Amino acid sequence: MATCYRHPNRETGVSCSNCGRPICPDCMTPTSVGMRCPECSKQKTKVHTIRSMATEPRVTYALIAINVVMFLATGSFSVGDGQGGTSLSFDLALLGHVDGTFGSVPGVGVAEGEYWRLVTGGFLHANLLHIFFNMYLLYMLGPQLEAALGNVRFAALYIAALLAGSAGALIVTPDIPTVGASGAVFGLMGAMVIEQRARGMDPFEGGIFGSIGGLIVINLIFSFFVSGISIGGHIGGLVGGTIAAWLMSEAVRRRMPSYAPLLACGLVSVVSIGIAIAAAGGSGIG
Repeated sequence: MATCYRHPNRETGVSCSNCGRPICPDCMTPTSVGMRCPECSKQKTKVHTIRSMATEPRVTYALIAINVVMFLATGSFSVGDGQGGTSLSFDLALLGHVDGTFGSVPGVGVAEGEYWRLVTGGFLHANLLHIFFNMYLLYMLGPQLEAALGNVRFAALYIAALLAGSAGALIVTPDIPTVGASGAVFGLMGAMVIEQRARGMDPFEGGIFGSIGGLIVINLIFSFFVSGISIGGHIGGLVGGTIAAWLMSEAVRRRMPSYAPLLACGLVSVVSIGIAIAAAGGSGIG
């Protein structure tokens, strides 16, 4: 593996998008045309290094704020049972269709044209523990990815992962209301793996309890063995976020136009919406 031209003792799989010289994380400068070395990044427009951008996770903080405001608006302040609150949760929760057992309400669900549920469901939470764990993970992962990708690309990645999570949830349980940012957060975990691999890092470095790979494994175990968790949403978000991040990484590596990573996220989003709408009227597999 190549070593950084400024730090010969550091292996890396990332090269400057302008001159092609291998660069390590400390030498990477995100620009609209990919990662650049310190020399190539010197230009008239203001450019932030990964380290300096880490203090400016604007999109991450905005997403956390939206989730908190929506949680307060629903009024479901229980610790773990998710009982009580306003009708806002049902009105905006992800729901494919009503099968009659939940309630005979005509015109309700994605299958009936309420497509906003594909997005709004990802900004609602059932209880305090639910929002705490999701926002904690978003706070831990968001700034790192936003620093590496930039504000706009990170936002596009988050939406793509959220929509993929909605598609996964509707495939498994189209007739059960689903809420939570878990699908999007799982997508960020998958994106972090891609980002680390692109930098020549091992996603499992640090062991099962100290690495992003271990975090994914542990959360997947919880998804399968803890009741009330949307398995489809978690897996869908993980798959969608990973694919979107890989496509973005390939676009940068191949020196494609600066808008190519956004198109990659758009592609994942459109495919996810199509799958979600198709699954909304189905019987599910779970």
